[in-house]
Amino acid sequence: MSDYTVVYFNAIKRGFSIPSTLVEFSIGNLEFSIKWYGVLIATGYLLALIFCTNLAKRAKINVDALYDAIIWGTVGGVLGARAYYVLFNLNYYLANPSHIIKVSEGGLAIYGGVIGAVLAAIIVCKVRKIRPLDILDLAAVGFLIGQGLGRWGNFTNQEAFGCNTNLPWGMMSDKTTEYLIDHQDFMVSHGLTVEPYTGVHPTFLYESIWCLLGFVLLYFMFKNFRKFRGQIALSYGVWYGFERSIVEGLRTDSLYIPNTNLRVSQLLSIALCVICLVLLIVKFLKYKKNPVEIIPDIEEEENNEQETEEA
Repeated sequence: MSDYTVVYFNAIKRGFSIPSTLVEFSIGNLEFSIKWYGVLIATGYLLALIFCTNLAKRAKINVDALYDAIIWGTVGGVLGARAYYVLFNLNYYLANPSHIIKVSEGGLAIYGGVIGAVLAAIIVCKVRKIRPLDILDLAAVGFLIGQGLGRWGNFTNQEAFGCNTNLPWGMMSDKTTEYLIDHQDFMVSHGLTVEPYTGVHPTFLYESIWCLLGFVLLYFMFKNFRKFRGQIALSYGVWYGFERSIVEGLRTDSLYIPNTNLRVSQLLSIALCVICLVLLIVKFLKYKKNPVEIIPDIEEEENNEQETEEA
């Protein structure tokens, strides 16, 4: 296993060898490698599928339709994540259009992925004639466990880290140093001063912990306290938006609105958190005045069929 880096932490004298590749192998003249990043993303995806299926059955939501939404949502998520990244690096990709499809070089943005996945899932719901808010509530739970595990791929790749810190868990490696040296001009142009040979915030860790806590919270909420459709999706927006609006301000690789020092994801996070919080409060007040039990689509169809027969 040759692809690894040594990571040091402020409070620990020794370094830790962290591999980015799980296994390398060859078939004939072709060489292949399985990266930890991909393994972690796949594990998060699988766990999200398992938990969402469990919740769908409990809430009597059409599981086949859920799988259709997940499949097409995945396609939409990948396309959206890439399109978002390319859009905010447009000058580079206009000059190098052949690199737009080179996802292996990096460049997938989580917000673009979420937007693309949600839009694709809504289209599937319209086609399958199921309620989009049911699927979005399930997706919110899945997003958090997928994000929580997937962020550890950033650790194995030593990417998506923050500015300097003296905190005990501040980390440093050859990869963080190399990145900071190579991107000094970019950071200075946006008002950032970061020392390449000093520990940096492991922002992946902050987001991972927050997302996994959110997964536990929203999974428990879905099972026991879901009062109206869209409640879990709005709660996701508040929970994730709050954290990302803070952590994004620490990062050294943010996407910026052209010719400004405004971080795109930070602005989106603030907007997401505030809008979802307002809608959540309005929905709860509406529910409190007129409590209406969530009736699964399956039961509604049976009731409609019974009414038709009686008529």
